[in-house]
Amino acid sequence: MPEAHLLQDLLIVFGLGVAMVVAFHRLNLPSVLGFLITGVITGPYGLGLVADTHAIQALAEIGLVLLLFEAGIEFSVKTFIRLKRFLLIAGSLQLLLTIGATVLLTVGQFALPLNQAIFLGMVASLSSTALVIRILEYHGHIDAAHGRAAMAILIYQDLILVPMVLMVPYLAGNGGNLWEVAYTTGKALVFVAVAGTIARFLIPWLLSQVARIKKREAFVLSIMLLCLGTALATAHFGMSMALGAFVAGLVISESKYSHQALSEVLPIREILNCLVFVSIGMLFDPRVVIHQPLLILLLVASMMLTKTLMGFIAIKVGGLSWRVALLAGVTIAQVSEFSFVLAKLGLDAGVVDKHTNELLLAVAILSMFLTPGYISLGRKLEKALSKIIPAGWGSTTDDTANEKLSDHVIVVGYNLAGRNLCQALTERKIPFAVVDFDPIKVKEELKKGLNISYGDASRQEVLKHAGIDRARAVVLTPSDPDVLVRATEMATRLNPDARVICRVRYNRLGEDLKAVGADTIVAEDLASSSEINRCVLAIFTTTDPAPAQNADQTKPLE
Repeated sequence: MPEAHLLQDLLIVFGLGVAMVVAFHRLNLPSVLGFLITGVITGPYGLGLVADTHAIQALAEIGLVLLLFEAGIEFSVKTFIRLKRFLLIAGSLQLLLTIGATVLLTVGQFALPLNQAIFLGMVASLSSTALVIRILEYHGHIDAAHGRAAMAILIYQDLILVPMVLMVPYLAGNGGNLWEVAYTTGKALVFVAVAGTIARFLIPWLLSQVARIKKREAFVLSIMLLCLGTALATAHFGMSMALGAFVAGLVISESKYSHQALSEVLPIREILNCLVFVSIGMLFDPRVVIHQPLLILLLVASMMLTKTLMGFIAIKVGGLSWRVALLAGVTIAQVSEFSFVLAKLGLDAGVVDKHTNELLLAVAILSMFLTPGYISLGRKLEKALSKIIPAGWGSTTDDTANEKLSDHVIVVGYNLAGRNLCQALTERKIPFAVVDFDPIKVKEELKKGLNISYGDASRQEVLKHAGIDRARAVVLTPSDPDVLVRATEMATRLNPDARVICRVRYNRLGEDLKAVGADTIVAEDLASSSEINRCVLAIFTTTDPAPAQNADQTKPLE
């Protein structure tokens, strides 16, 4: 019975997957590496424990769709619109620079034909959306500045996949004119825009009708219908199903049902997403590495370093800081799961031969294996460079703006919680200064008259510029855990009398923050901004600068 064989294959994959997740958790490594190794072991080039790899790959495609759907919900339309200029500039530059650098290296060093070099550049320019999202979630960086920058680049790459696929026949010498490529690409983009606009009005109405009957199963089925239906519709127009799911997630993110939709999708996504990385691991043939180890390692190192450098240049030109550009650059330094699709099309069309395709797959999968460690090295490099590069490099703010402030609040991070707090402080006529690490946001808010300055709040000069020695309270809301801990430590060292209030995403970070001097920890949820407002305003409505009821208070995640 085919069903029994599929069930047996799933039991083997999930059983070995559980063992790998436990082992990698004890090694403090992301679980995605365990899933990749599970795929290598169970795949046709490993022990061959899974009989029907095609069924696993089909389920993995659904898992990838759900992963992008969840990413769309968390990313939100407002974030997408705010980053549209950055997305076009940085996304285009990253793509063109990576293709150009690959062409120069492959033609110059390996004497490959130009059409083959361009094709390899296209394959190398794409980065793994699935892997990057999981690693950003693992480290709690999905909402950090470099996390948002990396996501914007990945969205652009998903959009540009359509013309890349259409270009393959022309690179093989089997195509007509390029007008057809431009026409098909434009038609697909118009579809996404129109479908997104229609869905923005239709989806909230549909969800509201379903929510009225108060049946959870109906709501879950509606979410799956919207996610898979939009994915299938975009596939009919030649675009990836994952991109369609992302658009559906973006639309739902603006509705009042977004949090419920996310909670319903997560359990299903976790199960199927395991199969995404297992299916990728199944493509890996260790014999290719054994036969040519030095060549493979050289290609992997060259590719990841090139992508990091090109990504850094593109993101810096896009208007973000060197730190964000570096961290985002190392985050997108691997090859994409969609590159496997592009590579197969190139092999079938005759752009590359079987040997080149095997090398390409080995380099792509090894780059995924190495990504977590590579990101860790990038963070260490960023910390080392931050001690050398001036903290205010790239800042456009007035250095004398905060000289007259005293007994004020320093708000670090102008996100939702930061904006709500600033509004409350303005209504109470309490002075404040804002520090944010997003130069685009700083520039926009300065035009509106907000007292905001650009900088990394973990740096001494930045906090001194905000008047830390005269501040009564410091509120830290960044999503980057490393920045949060370093900024807390720096603030308490520069002004031990100032109250330090931290917003955290995960409870486990609370103990680290209290250890470096945080007075109040507020968990991230819908009530977090109200809790921060209450904590800060309480300081100004009592004669005691450090009320006992707020000291060492931690609000757990709901």
